[in-house]
Amino acid sequence: MAAMVAAIAICGTLVAAAQDSGDTGVARPVASMFMLDAGYGSVRDTYLTPVIYGGTNLRLGYQAMQATGFNPDKWVRNLEVGVEYGNVHNPMGNNTMHTVMVDGRWSLVRRWRDVFTPGLQLMAGGAVMARGGVIYNGANSNNICSVKIHAGIGLAGTAVYPVRVGRLPVTLVYQMSMPVLGAFYSPEYDESYYEIYVGNHKGLTHFTLGKRFEINHQLNADVHLGNTVLRIGYRYHNESSDVSNLKTNMSSHSVVLGIGGDFLSISRKKTPSRTISSIY
Repeated sequence: MAAMVAAIAICGTLVAAAQDSGDTGVARPVASMFMLDAGYGSVRDTYLTPVIYGGTNLRLGYQAMQATGFNPDKWVRNLEVGVEYGNVHNPMGNNTMHTVMVDGRWSLVRRWRDVFTPGLQLMAGGAVMARGGVIYNGANSNNICSVKIHAGIGLAGTAVYPVRVGRLPVTLVYQMSMPVLGAFYSPEYDESYYEIYVGNHKGLTHFTLGKRFEINHQLNADVHLGNTVLRIGYRYHNESSDVSNLKTNMSSHSVVLGIGGDFLSISRKKTPSRTISSIY
């Protein structure tokens, strides 16, 4: 399912690039990046256990950034999707929990060039985002899983600065996103999923204000090797919720490795007058 969503998003973005380039006379390449995150994750979900579990966290992600058709010099859209897996253990090392999460984020940001110093770009705007999945603890006799679903709107920001390392051009990219308003799913305290299944649906949806927090930071160095871009970076993600006497916290610190570049599809009927990159 996640792979299908990613494939649809990639195809849709590339098709939009081709269509918009032909319509406006401005070529707007898609800065695409396929990424693998690997690092340490911690999970605490009191619906399953009060103990903090820690271990390996992995994520496969795809990102596509593109200047918009309506004002490509000043506006940029950004799509990011990912599938995340965690294999975490209790402090004694005698039990393992598994987490599988899927996330998606689409943002529209305003771009300012040469801020404070030549070459520095700052972008800020809004985003719609969703995240969902399951935490599984097979050692429990009753409640063995905890379902997580969230959708909302929030803030997104990007800072871009080009440098050189020897003869290699490198682009430093910092990105941040944070939900502000939205809703998430959580059962009541000591309510089993069987009770929900047989019809007890009251009080399952909660608004995020004061009850859920999430933030995502990513700092990358994009190394340009001809038309190919190699990404080396660091990602920090944290989400927490406190509702119905149930507390959840999931966080991760990961090294990011990626490969991509600017991809452009040009109409044969109309040659673009200029090219506007979203980030490089």
